[in-house]
Amino acid sequence: MYQVRTDLALEAREKFKDDNVEIKGVKVKEERLGGNMTVTKVAIETENGAKAMGKPKGNYITLEAPDMADSDEDYHREISGKLAEILRELMPIEKQELSVLIVGLGNREVTPDALGPRVVDNMMITRHIIRKFGKYAFGLKSNHQISGIVPGVMAQTGMETLEIIKGVLEETKPDYIIAIDALAARSAKRLNRTIQITDTGISPGSGVGNHRHALNQESMGIPVIAIGIPTVVDAVTIVSDAMNNLVSEMEAARRLEDLGKSISRLEEAEKYELIRELLSPNLNAMFVTPKDIDESVKRLSYTISEGINMAFFPV
Repeated sequence: MYQVRTDLALEAREKFKDDNVEIKGVKVKEERLGGNMTVTKVAIETENGAKAMGKPKGNYITLEAPDMADSDEDYHREISGKLAEILRELMPIEKQELSVLIVGLGNREVTPDALGPRVVDNMMITRHIIRKFGKYAFGLKSNHQISGIVPGVMAQTGMETLEIIKGVLEETKPDYIIAIDALAARSAKRLNRTIQITDTGISPGSGVGNHRHALNQESMGIPVIAIGIPTVVDAVTIVSDAMNNLVSEMEAARRLEDLGKSISRLEEAEKYELIRELLSPNLNAMFVTPKDIDESVKRLSYTISEGINMAFFPV
C-alpha cells in the first residue's frame, strides 16, 4: 500500500476504505450538520492502528464545510461556533481557568503557510492584562489567560520551533498549547474547506516533506491541541485524480474503451508511481494552492481565531 501524502487523518482512513480494508483499533463516527457541514471523528486507539494510519494515537476531528471557501459571514460564524464546541470537548475549559499558549506555526511571508501567524494576529490575548489588573479585569466569570507566539520558521530564525516554544514554556508555564498550522491535503476538494482538530499535537511541515520536531505532549510536557486547514495539495495527486476521471471517460467512449480498461487495471499505487515518474524531476516536488489563497487565508484565519475566542470567552 502506498503512502498517501496528507496531513488529514480522514483522508488516510479513506484510502483503506477505498481498498475495502478495515483497520483494527481505529473507530470512525460521522455526523451531518446543517449548512451542508459534516463532522467526522477518527479515534486511533491502538499502536497497530497508529502504525497502519501513519498517525499518532489520539482523536482527530474533521469539520468539512464545502461552502467555507465563500465569504458568507453567517456561515463562517456557524463554523466558528462548531469549532468552539469541539475545543470545549477536548479541553476542560468550562471546569477550570486555564493558561493557554496559542502558537501560530508557519511563514508569514508565504501566503499558503501564513494561516497560523494570522490567527494569532486576531486572537483575544489576555494574559498580560490579567497579570497586571487581576482576574476581574474583564468582568467575566472565567478568566482564561491567553498568550500567543509566532515562532517563524527555521530559515528565518535558525532555530527549531520546538526550541523556541520550550523556552517560552519555561517562563510562562501554560496548561495547554493550541498550535495552528496550514496543512497539505490529498484531495483538491478539501482545500480551504476542511478544519482538522486533534489532541495529538503536530509535526510542522510533515505534509510537504519538511519534517521538523513534533510538538506534542511528549516533547512539550503539556497537552497540545492542533488546528489546521489544508491550503496546498501535491501536484502528483491532482494528476492522479485527473487520470481517474480520464479513465472513466475513456471507458464510456466505445472507441477508447479497451485503452481505458487497460489503464483502469492498474492498482492505485501503480498509477501513483507512474505519474510520479512522469512528473519527475520538474514537477515531482510541486505543491499547488488555489489562486484566491490570499483572500482565503485572511478569511479563514479570522474564522479559526473567532472559534478559539468563542471557546474561552463565550458571548
